Amino acid sequence: METVGQAYPATFEVDRADRITNWRPLVQWLLAIPHFLILYGLQIMARAVAVISWFAIVFTGKMPEGLATLQCLYIRYSNRAVTYAGFLREEYPPFAFDTIAPDPGNYPPVRTGFAPELDDRNRLTVGFRIILAIPQLIVLAVLGIAAFVAWVIGGFAVLFTGRWPEGLRTFVVGYMRWFTRLEAYVGLLTDAYPPFSLE
Repeated sequence: METVGQAYPATFEVDRADRITNWRPLVQWLLAIPHFLILYGLQIMARAVAVISWFAIVFTGKMPEGLATLQCLYIRYSNRAVTYAGFLREEYPPFAFDTIAPDPGNYPPVRTGFAPELDDRNRLTVGFRIILAIPQLIVLAVLGIAAFVAWVIGGFAVLFTGRWPEGLRTFVVGYMRWFTRLEAYVGLLTDAYPPFSLE
């Protein structure tokens, strides 16, 4: 099991699969299409919630809990869909829409948990959140290209051996972990700036 340090208020963990059935890289992304259709709608909702949250925090210094848990739902659902489509796990993710911050545990091999900050928010950093996130977005865009290449190579490795190469898998999971923290930051779940780290 790979674990995120608990210091950041957004965590992502994926249990390592001992073996992935060889044909999975060929079709698993197709089997994930229903999840990606739902995810598209959830993404639109999450972006709207982020805008509403921005106004709420800038004017009141607080984030409504209902808006925070909707963001948690979106990020958690995204991680489950991508983990499955990227053949890191074989178990089909549930169509679960739990609007709670801690991971509800209904997809045990993939866990995404949050500790959203609701009160006493930093209005200044929220006001300039998109600008503050630019360095993170640039680094993650570059790492995203590398992660895509790692996924392709990992796909061929799984196709022929049934196993992810350890270094590639660690890098891909680390990229997803970093992306989770950035989504939580941009989605206004926290004022803590995400570390430039795959750990």
